[in-house]
Amino acid sequence: MFPLIVIAAGFVGTAMMTGVMWFIHRSGWANADMTRALGSLVTRRYENSLLPGIAIHFTVGCLWAIGYLLIFRSLDLNSIRASIAVGTALGAFHGAAMSFILLALVAETHPVERFRVAGVEVAAAHVVGHLAYGMGVGLVAGWLGTGKAATTVASVEHMLRAFL
Repeated sequence: MFPLIVIAAGFVGTAMMTGVMWFIHRSGWANADMTRALGSLVTRRYENSLLPGIAIHFTVGCLWAIGYLLIFRSLDLNSIRASIAVGTALGAFHGAAMSFILLALVAETHPVERFRVAGVEVAAAHVVGHLAYGMGVGLVAGWLGTGKAATTVASVEHMLRAFL
C-alpha cells in the first residue's frame, strides 16, 4: 500500500502547492512561478520551461512524500486531523529550508534573469506553498492510512500486483 499512498500524497500535495504558488504569482504578491523556475533550470529558457517544470515538480513532490510519510508512520498517526497538523508543521520546516536554499544558492545563479532576484516575498511564498504541500500530504496520508480507504487501496494494490 505504501507506494500508492506515496504517489497519491505526493501528487495531491504538489498540486496544492502548485495552485497556491500560481495564485500568489498571478496575484502579483511575489515572483512565485516555481514550476517555470524549475523547468528553466533544465531548459535554460523561460519559453519552453512549463512542461519540464511540471514533470520535475511532481516527481520531486512524490519523492519528498516518502520522507513525510515515513515520519507519519514513525509517529503512528491515527487520524486525518493529526496527519494534516503534522504535515503542515513539516511543510513549515521544509518551506523554510527550501527558501534558505533558494535565496542562498539558486537565485543568483539561475539561468533565467527573471528568477535571479528572490527576496523576502519569494521566500514567504515558498513557505506558504510548502504549508499547502504538507497539508495535502497529511490529508491523503490521514485518509488512506485509516479505516475503509486503507482497505480499498490495499485491495487495488493487490489487484495491480496480480496483473503485473
